[in-house]
Amino acid sequence: MPYLSGSGRNRTVVPWRFETWILTIVGLVPAALYFWYGAHDQLGADPVNVFERWLGLWAVRFLVLTLCITPLRVMTGYSLLRYRRTLGLLAFWYACMHVAVYVGLDQRFDMPVLWRDMTRRPFLMIGFCAFILLVPLALTSATWAIRRLGRRWRTLHRLVYVVAVLASVHFLMAFKTYTPTSVGYAAALCGLVLWRGGHALWHVRKRVRQDGPRQGTVLK
Repeated sequence: MPYLSGSGRNRTVVPWRFETWILTIVGLVPAALYFWYGAHDQLGADPVNVFERWLGLWAVRFLVLTLCITPLRVMTGYSLLRYRRTLGLLAFWYACMHVAVYVGLDQRFDMPVLWRDMTRRPFLMIGFCAFILLVPLALTSATWAIRRLGRRWRTLHRLVYVVAVLASVHFLMAFKTYTPTSVGYAAALCGLVLWRGGHALWHVRKRVRQDGPRQGTVLK
């Protein structure tokens, strides 16, 4: 079972040894379920399109959960940072499956058609850019990468907020019409990005206010 470490408003939820693996397996259940539905003709008249959209939706869902970790820590004092890597990787794996279904099942590896889509359809261009930016984040999510990159790791992983904005635009444009699902998830992603930007700005202003008196004292 997970346990809490720390005290006061700085408490970290430490997962059980195999808990992140279990979370990964559970997180992949929807993909397996919709694959089974598709194999048994239970996804309607256009099963490939439905499968593709559901994979994209789950990628967005896990991206939202990943971005919720920091606001939750700030507002409640409980840190779920040990789960963030798993949630982020689940978002990446669903994005990979989403792209793979589009390339392999939807377009059947037809390179001329794929090139035309990527260069003429803005929502695909935006979605592909979001996916490309996710790749280095997934490749550097391990502990060894954090140690090797040092401070550069944090700078690199701020790209997740660019990914969130691109994903929200892609998600809205993919639906073609505004629905509660598309608008809701796009608003959630943009809201989390704005919250993170506002929180960072608040920290900068707080640091400036604290450094001001110190500099005045030194000058005296």
